[in-house]
Amino acid sequence: MKKIICKEFGPVDNLVWEDTEDHEPLPNEVVVDIKAAALNFPDYLIVQGLYQFQPPLPFTPGNEGAGIIKKIGSEVTKHKVGDRVSFMSAIGAFAEEMVLDQNLVFKMQDDMSFEVASSYQLAYGTSYHALVQRGNLSKDDEVLVLGGSGGVGLAAIDIAKALGARVVAAVSSQEKAQICSDYGADDIVLYGSSKLEKEQQKTFTSELKAKSIKGGFDLIYDPIGDCFAEPSFRSIGWGGRYLVIGFAAGEIPKLPLNLTLLKGASIVGVFWGTFTALEPETNKNNIKKLNQMVTDGKIKPLISQTIPMKDAISAINLIGNRGVTGKVVLVNNEE
Repeated sequence: MKKIICKEFGPVDNLVWEDTEDHEPLPNEVVVDIKAAALNFPDYLIVQGLYQFQPPLPFTPGNEGAGIIKKIGSEVTKHKVGDRVSFMSAIGAFAEEMVLDQNLVFKMQDDMSFEVASSYQLAYGTSYHALVQRGNLSKDDEVLVLGGSGGVGLAAIDIAKALGARVVAAVSSQEKAQICSDYGADDIVLYGSSKLEKEQQKTFTSELKAKSIKGGFDLIYDPIGDCFAEPSFRSIGWGGRYLVIGFAAGEIPKLPLNLTLLKGASIVGVFWGTFTALEPETNKNNIKKLNQMVTDGKIKPLISQTIPMKDAISAINLIGNRGVTGKVVLVNNEE
């Protein structure tokens, strides 16, 4: 059995694709023959020691996937050998097989592909939790999504539109703008591919406000941070909620807190990993709702590329260089 291994925190190129022993399950565990695993931006951070959570070394990155159960432990009651399943885990998915607690594994819809099943739990789970539980989204809300063409950004657009909100997406290029438009965004703002200087930030704020039919957004979904955060916050409406998802653009931003006072606005943190650990039943219900929305065609996860699992190192570099739209899925091809 082969898997990607991070032996020390550092550059992505230090990862290795290496043979290891096959897994044997403990009584409450299952072994999944992994067919597909989705790539997420935290995979790029965690191998460098830059993520909020740092696993003990050595470890295998990757936290969502899908496959077929090949072995079960003696006390497993929820699954059987041969079940098609998707799964979530803090680490371990970039491999040919993985051992998991039976409660972390979910049966797939019969007509769903492994690629789709692996691709939406983290991005859509994060975005659903952010918009619904943390942002109290309503159909009357107007939502600004920064980094709209990325995995979580597109998920936020998809979910917000499915729930009836108006959505403006902010992206770096015209190509990404088209993707967001195709996904249902009502309007687009381009911020370019370079860091914004002070005058450019003022222009960005003006452009955002001009796109809001209310003169300010009810919800701002921000997975990128850096120099884009403050000018975006300045476009928030009265009583708005600013959702802090992550910092994909680089630096963790600082905001003048007087802006929250003037806008009567809230800055709301979103850390899906801790949420799933502390509120597992709420998360389970979220995933059920998302599964139904996928089945009903209300949301449609975008898989932009499939790449062989053995090439995960180049794929992780790709997402780190912001060269990804939608979701990249790593696949273990049949020999």
